[in-house]
Amino acid sequence: MNEKIKVACPRFGNYHIALEFLFTKGLGVEYVTPPPSTKKTLEIGSKYSPDFVCSPFKFNLGNYIEAIEAGANTLIQTGGVCRLGYYGELHEQILKDLGYNVNFVNMSKASYNNPLSFYNEFKKVNPNMNIKKVSTVLIATLKMVECIDEIDDFVRQNVGFEVKDGSMEKIQEEFLEELRSAETKKDIEKITKKCKKRLKDVKLKKPKKIMRVGIVGEYYTIMEPFSNHYIEKELAKKGIVIYRWMNVSNSVLHHNGKEQKKEIKNYVKYYMGATSMATVYKTLEWAKAGFDGIVHVKSFGCTPEIDAMPVLQKISNDYKIPILYFSFDSQTSETGIQTRLEAFYDMIMMRKEKK
Repeated sequence: MNEKIKVACPRFGNYHIALEFLFTKGLGVEYVTPPPSTKKTLEIGSKYSPDFVCSPFKFNLGNYIEAIEAGANTLIQTGGVCRLGYYGELHEQILKDLGYNVNFVNMSKASYNNPLSFYNEFKKVNPNMNIKKVSTVLIATLKMVECIDEIDDFVRQNVGFEVKDGSMEKIQEEFLEELRSAETKKDIEKITKKCKKRLKDVKLKKPKKIMRVGIVGEYYTIMEPFSNHYIEKELAKKGIVIYRWMNVSNSVLHHNGKEQKKEIKNYVKYYMGATSMATVYKTLEWAKAGFDGIVHVKSFGCTPEIDAMPVLQKISNDYKIPILYFSFDSQTSETGIQTRLEAFYDMIMMRKEKK
């Protein structure tokens, strides 16, 4: 029975590597990785979604349908700390209405305050799973997530200065592919150590005065590069050091909400939900550190991030730091994005030269 189970999760940054490791090594089931998100993915998801639902919902639905067409028969809804946590039931109903006969496991029903609830949800994937094996593999999976984020951070901050274009991207792709062969936590650490050494050996040409830009915003859109039109890569190509705090390691594994609330108390009195507190926290931190600019990204209609925007503008006024706002949906123009990025770059460059 277990050999017939083919699991899939929505595509999300590079985390499909860790998810494949968890489900194949831990739960003993086959994992079907949806193809990378493309315009086709968004078109499929938009076709069967409510018009005004956020773009992460549409991307996830498109991922599900592409995964089913690739052979998946069990879909995992990973949940979320915003409306995304309520989307699982709606995704399931839409897929049923379309005639797809698949098993749907909604992880948003589990709670971090009750680890046993995750065990109960995993048993819906494979009732015969071995809890000891799953626990061991889960620890290794979390380590893999940390390693993926660590390499991602290094590349983000240095790729704009490589002498030979594409060097770091090639090393990162080979690193991710090699992770798929890992069997243990030690394997993961060994592969990561090797990748870090290779990345540090890449020849860079950095100017004396480096421009730093921080990226903040909504969880999915900031971490799935296709959904934000690869703005990190576009900015890095202009010779900018890119910082982005929002990833699974920082926001889930090592999150400290009390520290964030304390640091932003002069700007935020009440919890605003989802990623908005972290958005304000990092914007304030980077403004104080003298960054050259901030880019705020979100999906159209993301309420928590809409609430954060007036606070960001207050920080911008207080610290004289420019902030560029992007709101993405299925109709976002690629040309418009490029034009705004060019104007933003020209502005922060002129400010840098003036200083």
